[in-house]
Formats: sequence, structure tokens, C-alpha cells
Amino acid sequence: MSYQCPLCHHALAPSAGGLACENNHQFDRAKEGYVNLMPVQHKRSKEPGDNVDMMQARRRFLATDHYHKLREAVTELCVKYTLDTPRQILDIGCGEGYYTSYLADKLAALSSCSTCYGLDISKVAIRYAAKRYTSQHMQFCVASSQRLPFADSSLDAVVRIYAPCEATELARVLSSQGIIITVTPAARHLYQLKELIYDNVHLHDEAAESVEGFELIEETTLNYDMVLTGEQADDLLQMTPLAWKANAELRTRLQATSQLVFEADFMMRVYRRIII
Repeated sequence: MSYQCPLCHHALAPSAGGLACENNHQFDRAKEGYVNLMPVQHKRSKEPGDNVDMMQARRRFLATDHYHKLREAVTELCVKYTLDTPRQILDIGCGEGYYTSYLADKLAALSSCSTCYGLDISKVAIRYAAKRYTSQHMQFCVASSQRLPFADSSLDAVVRIYAPCEATELARVLSSQGIIITVTPAARHLYQLKELIYDNVHLHDEAAESVEGFELIEETTLNYDMVLTGEQADDLLQMTPLAWKANAELRTRLQATSQLVFEADFMMRVYRRIII
């Protein structure tokens, strides 16, 4: 157990119905199995995270497995760079657990002591993830990526798929051999969808993020075409920031189209802690 109290930062241990620290801060375990480690004083809104419509659209789209190639590629990187570790992995911004569950299953087949933690600010998303995925090799929590509720040097890898996090927090929770795997849009990601929204489409910036205390050790792209129904294209739109620029007319046109081809274009990077 590597959870730590988000209030006093002491270790959390199992207690009746949940977790507790030595200062008697109590965190209940929900009936679905997750723990809520987001104190009310740390919230910026009543229900932080994506709204219900966005989550439902994401759930439907991911269920089609059009992003399966991405989770395969991320898992391969994680397996490659955690060979000689206990394989304690954190998926930041895990949503409904699409990537977390696949990663956990693959690592569990290689190491019985591996654990994948899924963290998200959205309680609704975590509730769904914990209810659907019940493997002993997975644990889900509601928490902020800016205040990771994990002990110092307790994790071997952090996966960030479009998820922000403070570099200082990553450096704190990762072991001396710890790695960060990031996924960001490559230049042409969803280019054809953007053409339906903008008059002038700009390519995504592929400049590598600088993560203080870490060095970039691998960089690779994943590009493929997705053949979508109109309803799938609309769900994809709703789970991206492009939804804020799209109008009702575009959504109607998408939904009425029998087939569309959109480009998936991802940039995957691996960072390793710099040992001084």
C-alpha cells in the first residue's frame, strides 16, 4: 500500500471500511471499491472533472476499440521500461479505466506483485472504473494530479495520456529508476475532424515537453486511420476540446453520415529520472 494522506502526508493504512493515517484522518472505501482522497478543501468546484455527457461519449467511443492500438503501444513501453522493478504503476487522469485495466492485466501476467493505480479528479468516472474492473492488481482513487496521494519514491512508472501533472510531484513519487510515459497529439491528430470545424487547420505542435529532473529517452509516433460511423464520430468530437468549437449543425451532419475516416496521430515519449 503506497497511499498517503492528502491532508498530513502520513502513510495510509487499511482501517474499518477504508483507509486512515496516524493522525486519524479517515477515508471511506466506496461500495464499488475505490477510495476518495480528494478533501473538500482541495476542490475548485462541486463536481470537478469532465461532465456526464463527455464521460458517456468517451465511454461509448472507447468501447469501439478505435484507440486499442494506443493502449497496446503504451503498455509495450511500460513493460519494456519496468522490467527490473516491482511494477507499481500510476495512470493519471484514468477516466473510466480503459487504459488502466488493459495495462494492469498485461503486467499481472508478467508479475504477480504488480499494481496499477488509476487516479482521476472525477468521482463519476472512478466509480464506473472501480465497478467495472475488479482485478486485485488494480486500485482506483479520486484525487488531484497536482497533489498525488502516494508516498515518496513508491512508484515505478507514471502514465500520462493527455493528463497534466506537476513535475515536482512526479519527481517525489517516482523511484530512482522511475519513468514517465506521456501521450500527446502528434501533428495530424484528428486533422479531418478539425477541417469540419475550422477554415484554416493548424497542425499540432510536436515540441517535446521539458520535465524538470527527467531526461527524454524515447520518442515515437503512432499513426493510423479510423473508419467511424457518424455516431462514433460525434462521440469522438464530444470527448475532445474540439466540442467547444463545434455547433449543433455539425453534430447533426456527423450523426447523419454513414462513414467517415479520421486520422489518429499520437506522440509517445518516455522520460527517465536524471541521477546526479
